[in-house]
Parts: sequence; C-alpha cells; structure tokens
Amino acid sequence: MRLVFATEDLTLAGRSFKGFPLLIGADGWPVEPAQTFLWHTLVESGESLSDLTWEAYGRRLYDYFAFLEANQLSWNDESPAHGLSILSRYTDWSLGELELDPGTVNKRLALIVRFYRWAKQRNLISVLPFGEKKVRVASHSGLLTHVVRTGAEKVKVSVMVRERRRITKFLTKDQVKECLGVDADPSHQILFHLMVRTGLRSCEARSFPLKYVFNPKLKKGLRAGQMISVALDPADMLIKYDRPRVIDVPWSLMDKMWSYSLHQRQLRKSRDAGNPTALLLTNEGRPYSKDAVVDVMKCYERKCGFYVRAHMLRHTYGTYTLLALRKNKGFNGEPLLYVRDRLGHSDVQTTMIYLHLINQLEAQSVLAHEDEIDTIFMADSLRCV
Repeated sequence: MRLVFATEDLTLAGRSFKGFPLLIGADGWPVEPAQTFLWHTLVESGESLSDLTWEAYGRRLYDYFAFLEANQLSWNDESPAHGLSILSRYTDWSLGELELDPGTVNKRLALIVRFYRWAKQRNLISVLPFGEKKVRVASHSGLLTHVVRTGAEKVKVSVMVRERRRITKFLTKDQVKECLGVDADPSHQILFHLMVRTGLRSCEARSFPLKYVFNPKLKKGLRAGQMISVALDPADMLIKYDRPRVIDVPWSLMDKMWSYSLHQRQLRKSRDAGNPTALLLTNEGRPYSKDAVVDVMKCYERKCGFYVRAHMLRHTYGTYTLLALRKNKGFNGEPLLYVRDRLGHSDVQTTMIYLHLINQLEAQSVLAHEDEIDTIFMADSLRCV
C-alpha cells in the first residue's frame, strides 16, 4: 500500500486537483472505500480545506489502513465488544508501540470516526467500531458565554484518548538571543527570523515568496526601524486554510532577506535546473520541505543545547508581541486582535493562550524580558507602513 499525491494531470471539469491524496493498494488500484471517503470529505463536502489539510487527511487515513493491511485486518470487521474492536487495537498500537502523543492519536481517530460514520450512513457497515454517548456540555463563562446554550449536549466517542494538558512552549529572551547569535546557514537564519519575528508558520516561512522581498533602502517613505506591512496571498505561498492576511516585517529583516536574494539565493539557484518561487533555498538549490525545516530546528537545538521547534518560534512571537503591545501606550488598537490577525487565527480564543501565558509569568521574569522585547520583536516604534 502506498500514499501518493496527485500531479496537475488529475483534472475534473477543468479544475486541477494537484496534491490530492491517493491511497494505492498492492494491486495498483485505489483502496476503497477510503479513497471515496477522501474525495467526499475533501472535495464534495464543500468545506474550504487547504492543500495542507488534504495532505494531513491523506496521511492520517493512510496510517490507519496501512496498520490494517500489516496486521491482515479488515476495516469493516464487526466486533460486539468495543474494547476489542480493530479501532481499539489501532489506538493501543499508536499509544503503545509508537508512543505517539495522545493529541496526535486523537487527530487521527477523529478522521477515522468520521470515516466510519460516513460508511454507516451509506450502509457499508451496520455497526460502528466504537461506542457513543451523549454528555451535557459544562457551563461556560467568558467571551463565549452568549453562544453556548445552557444544557446543550454533545456526542462523546468511547475510543478517543484522554489528553494530558500540555504547556505551550516558547523560547525565553536569552534563548532567542542565543539562537540569533549562532553561526548558522544563511537560509536557516532567515527561516528562524521569519518565524520568531513575524509569527509565520513553518509551511509559510519555507514557502515565503521571493516576489515579496525588496530593497527597503530604496523604497520611498521607508526608514530604518519601521515595520513593513506585507500582504500574504495563498496563490503565492502555503497558508493554512488558504486565508490571506497581513504580517508586519521588521525593516532590518526585509533588508536581510533582500541581501540574501542577491547573493546566497543566486548561488544556490544555479545548482538546480528548476525555477523556484520561494525565497529560501537549500544548498542544492531546492525549496525547503516540511522535514527539512524540522532538521533546521534540530540543528539549532544541537548548537544551543536546548529544545527548539518551529511551533515554539510562533508561540514566542505571539507571547512577547502581545506583552510588548500591552506595555506600549502609543499603540492605538486592541493588542489581542492585532496578534490574532498577524498569526492568522480564525478565533480570538486561540490567541488568548498568549494572554494566559503572560499572566502566568512570574513578575520578576516579566521585568527581565521588558528591556529586550521591543528590539527583538517589535522594532523601534511599531510604526506600520
């Protein structure tokens, strides 16, 4: 069994479905009904799902069906006891042998649950391989009180794993300074800067377009210390949910990227026959892949001696930018909404995690950060262009 992703040759009604996940069995044919479910969920349902979601859904369903194939199990095997079902065996294997994080397992299980419900609706199975029960939603207080109906119920799936509450990890001021000071590859440096100073996701930083970069010294009305507004377009780069947004790029970072584009990028581009649109290229002249960015972060970890991951850089930006804006009396606007929009969150509730992190910081720790926040994350005065 293999997982492959369609090229631009997969078209229907004039539309290309490049990147669509294809589950191919040993006989060379699509694995059914998994493939039909993916088509229904990713295309026919009408949901606005990005190419990144296509890939994630494909990998999650492939992981499950590959497990079934390796253990000679049938997806529609019916067991009277949910604790002995194939889905329970898959869960035990994921947590036991693979030692996956419960949150990762639940993401996979959530899609598999949708698959089985879909299959039952189409009479492909008569019994679900998991139990369901209705539970009453707990009372809610806070920003969402007005939208949560008192006494509302939701369906709880028995197979889902209890998740331990994870602490959101971010770098301290000193750790950021240490990472910025290491002797790293020029592409690695800009990847790090883009994520920690603008809040870009890993996929967004590695696909950041060359066309967005210019010489700030020659731009009329710009001066050193300003923040430069850059509009991100999903037609130009990878953006989660394909939602365009605006980020603020520090003047010094734009200057650094411009210099890179003239020298390092030109040298690297000459090593490959392709014509990449991304700013950042590997030594071989190719755009960075998802796995390559993971390796970059591990390289920083080895050099600095502490844990570094791409998502931590985004959390670092969110936490310290919100802290800086709340201190800045000259900032006109709501800091929480500013950070929400720059990070591309669809709900301000997601952004509020950084507010909680700030509130949890010890007073002494907060004071220790204050002298560096503006220069590292917010330039001189937050004047946006």
